[in-house]
Amino acid sequence: MLKEMTELTEIGRVRCFDGWQLRYRHHSPVLGCDMVFSVYLPPQAENTHLPHLYWLSGLTCDDQNFVTKAGAQRYAAEHGVIIIAPDTSPRGDGVPDTEAWDFAQGAGFYLNATQQPWSKNYQMESYLLNELIPLINETQPVIIHKRGIFGHSMGGHGALTLALKNHTLFQSVSAFAPICTPIHCPWGQQAFERYLGADQEKWKDYDSCELIKQHGLPWPIRVDQGLDDNFLGEQLMTESLVIACENQSHKLTLKMREGYDHSYFFIASFIGEHIAYHAQQLEG
Repeated sequence: MLKEMTELTEIGRVRCFDGWQLRYRHHSPVLGCDMVFSVYLPPQAENTHLPHLYWLSGLTCDDQNFVTKAGAQRYAAEHGVIIIAPDTSPRGDGVPDTEAWDFAQGAGFYLNATQQPWSKNYQMESYLLNELIPLINETQPVIIHKRGIFGHSMGGHGALTLALKNHTLFQSVSAFAPICTPIHCPWGQQAFERYLGADQEKWKDYDSCELIKQHGLPWPIRVDQGLDDNFLGEQLMTESLVIACENQSHKLTLKMREGYDHSYFFIASFIGEHIAYHAQQLEG
């Protein structure tokens, strides 16, 4: 299987801030379909291995939204950090889908589905942890023990939950406008019931606020949230994360940004701060 995993096809290469923005396709046995992901290699990668970050995007996105809209390459080049941006779900004609924009293809929620027909393909947690990370370790000039994760909205949820459950695998985490407690919001409830079934106890394994109670982290969480975000109250529920961290005495650095919404204009405004934050966390 490892041989099959490492058969990458390069489908894009663009010079950017003296580094390279790359795009690859490979077959994923875990997801049962072909997958695409992007990698930014800053100029320092030509001579040495570097710390690296995984970016997880939100609902309806693929690997290209972050690459083309966030403006992250400038800061990755400045700090000497590699950034990997996977897709948000399995895709293809044989992958189950719906007409809903917030469920199925483009909305994998970074979990392992247990319910049919979703369980055959929607295994995003296993794909990221057991397939993509080993693939990146094998094929890219990364320092294996210097790995961070961050994301936006659904991807912020994914970054937080994966870090909380795997804090020996990741050494830093941050999020823009994350879905903080999906078991209590419409986006999460819709996805979890269909992916995971009716037993809500099983949902807690993919809820950041619940995971903070169980696991915690040996390092801080950083979150940026726009105060003009239309999804803040009903879907994102940032206050629940604040309360969960306070109850567990876990350090949370929360930046509430006046006038900012849920868009990539918000992300582009503060992505430099996030990359600098991760670079500092990964220095040790």
